[in-house]
Amino acid sequence: LKIILGEEENDAGTVWRQPGIEVGYLPQSLDVLPGQTIDAYVDAELGGLRQIEERLRQLEGEMGAANGELDAILQEYARLTDRFERRGGYDLAHRRDAIFAGLDITRLNPSRAIESLSGGEKMRMGLAALLLRSPDLFILDEPTNHLDFAALSWLEGYLASSRCGILVVSHDRHFLNQTVTAIVEITEQTRDAKLYSGSYDFYAEYKAEERRRWEEEYARQQEEIWTLRKFIKSKARQVAHNRPPKDGKKDMAYNAKGERVQEAISRNVHSAEEKLRRLEAEAIPRPPRPLRINADFDPQALANRAPISVDDLSKAYGEQVILDHIGFSLTQESRVVIIGPNGAGKSTLLRILIGQERADDGDVFRAGSVAIGYLDQEQETLDGRKTLFDVFRDDAAYDGRSNDWETLKAELMRYGLFTYPDLEKQVSQLSIGQKRKLQVACLIARKANLLLLDEPTNHVSLDVLEQFEEALLDFPGPIIAVSHDRHFIHRFANEIWQLEEGRLTRFLGTWEQFLTR
Repeated sequence: LKIILGEEENDAGTVWRQPGIEVGYLPQSLDVLPGQTIDAYVDAELGGLRQIEERLRQLEGEMGAANGELDAILQEYARLTDRFERRGGYDLAHRRDAIFAGLDITRLNPSRAIESLSGGEKMRMGLAALLLRSPDLFILDEPTNHLDFAALSWLEGYLASSRCGILVVSHDRHFLNQTVTAIVEITEQTRDAKLYSGSYDFYAEYKAEERRRWEEEYARQQEEIWTLRKFIKSKARQVAHNRPPKDGKKDMAYNAKGERVQEAISRNVHSAEEKLRRLEAEAIPRPPRPLRINADFDPQALANRAPISVDDLSKAYGEQVILDHIGFSLTQESRVVIIGPNGAGKSTLLRILIGQERADDGDVFRAGSVAIGYLDQEQETLDGRKTLFDVFRDDAAYDGRSNDWETLKAELMRYGLFTYPDLEKQVSQLSIGQKRKLQVACLIARKANLLLLDEPTNHVSLDVLEQFEEALLDFPGPIIAVSHDRHFIHRFANEIWQLEEGRLTRFLGTWEQFLTR
């Protein structure tokens, strides 16, 4: 995005932008001037729209004094009027009210300094100002961060009906389905870019079909390699004629015939060896094993008992009560997603359930057979001083294989999450996405029978995310997940718990049923 905007220089290639096009950019973090008020910030961001308005006023003043240039003035006036109208200049006040209401920032005092806002409020203000500006092209970097479900739904409708172009970086699959008509994927390993026409769902279907073709072509090539090796091995040992000769003349004929047969066999073997060499030189890589969490888990270990139950649980930080006498019990089939605003206490609840944090009051009961797998949002459970492989080895359950490091490395590599050089990297050197994949790998190997997941879809590339969700759907034990990812909630949840102002409201049903209610 920065190369397209001209903020960073490319090493090769060309970026072409249509002359006169206005581009509006929303970064992931907003830079504001010290002391700048909301009103002043919005006016400054309207820039191009204000310039068009000022030019129209100038042209209106020039019309009365124009002599032979009136036609040129009228043509420019008509062109700018059309552009001003198309970008919503004539209904700016109405659009401001609608945009501020849609993004839930109407309550903010216009004279308040931008720097005094929270991070989420700043980003909403940046997005609001950009939508008001209505440039020819929106360039948006993760615009759905800091938006609640209502604001997300409103933004999707606004962008879908906008006549502006949109170039967006986003991992919000529901947002992509509602707003985009093409997807450019930059692959992690090769850094190649590939264009897919259509929505996210079309992209996901195409990727799944690509994976099926890959598996079929790999299996077909492996079968051909196995057949060639078997042929070479059998023919190399074959003796053309092992019948003993009966007399001299027959002996000469036998030798001649044997030589011809040996030559034919040799040619066939050489041809097979050459074909085998080409196949092995152009070998299709083995497709990574599909992610699967805890394949050895016996669900009967938790039969007829509550894996976790909570009674009269309370927690406060000073005057802020985040858990107010809540209680619940899980079943073996529970698929729970906890939703709620930032700071509501969702992550705190998970930490209390695993014993990492203490409640002020109430009790947590865990069945004796429960083994918890925990995925934390902030990645604080990862030791930055260890290597990637050391963390995986120390965090997983191995059934007596603890000293067989090469086997463990092979098991880790089969999922295609890392390359061999990655294994010796210190965790502190990993990107946030690589750390998340390490957490997923540990979760797979941990052999837990109950999962507690804090924002499991954050920082995961979409290809890994789809596999991870499939693994979660196949997991036979109960799961509690904290998430704001609507695509994940729709696909995964059979219970939705809303945590707000200390109260936990439980809804049994799907995401669509919850929204309808």
